[in-house]
Amino acid sequence: MWLDILIGVLALLVGIALGFFIARKYMMSYLKKNPPINEQMLKMMMMQMGMKPSQKKINQMMKAMSNQIK
Repeated sequence: MWLDILIGVLALLVGIALGFFIARKYMMSYLKKNPPINEQMLKMMMMQMGMKPSQKKINQMMKAMSNQIK
């Protein structure tokens, strides 16, 4: 009886841990393929903040964001 409960609890814990790591790996690869923000969105945000976006500044911010994802 106790052995059955122990095996069930251990299986549940292993399943939770495994599911977490699989979901984390999937989300990281998804975000690399489909970044949540692109250059056009970044340009619009800068214009809304009252900044005049230059291509150099946009490239710097995109590179900083991609480095942070890694």
